[in-house]
Amino acid sequence: MSFSATERRRAEHITAQYPQSRSATLPLLHMVQDRDGWVSPQGIEDVAEFLGLTPAIVLGTCSFYTMFKTAPVGRLVVSVCTNIACLVNGGPDLFEHLRREYAHSDDVYVEEVECLAACDLAPVLQVNYEFHGPLTGETAVALIERYRAGELKARTISGTRQGSDH
Repeated sequence: MSFSATERRRAEHITAQYPQSRSATLPLLHMVQDRDGWVSPQGIEDVAEFLGLTPAIVLGTCSFYTMFKTAPVGRLVVSVCTNIACLVNGGPDLFEHLRREYAHSDDVYVEEVECLAACDLAPVLQVNYEFHGPLTGETAVALIERYRAGELKARTISGTRQGSDH
């Protein structure tokens, strides 16, 4: 499988913005992740083929950045900060509460992250790159359930707004 005609046009548009085509690796990985919900081995192949790179080069780039998921995750990626400001304000407890709450969820993936650079919101989390805080376990669950119900519109798991070209 390779890019569809629509994806190819979008990839060409993205690549045209850079002096060297390989510079489009990150946005093309985002495109694949938004398409598939994660960056699969096939997605690596698709990007490599389009850019004329080896899959190893694309995988090396992909694996360097934690924003790319190389295994299937839920539609909602909840990133909970447990670094110093969040640590002293209950970040680890928030993470554990959400980890237990969504342990068997197919559409919510909870991950612990080092720092979200939003210490003023501690303890803070992101839902698909949207910041929320300060939160308790209960208020965080209520927030996530609003996303699940469609009351709050989530970005894609790469952080792009639904319907955006970027």
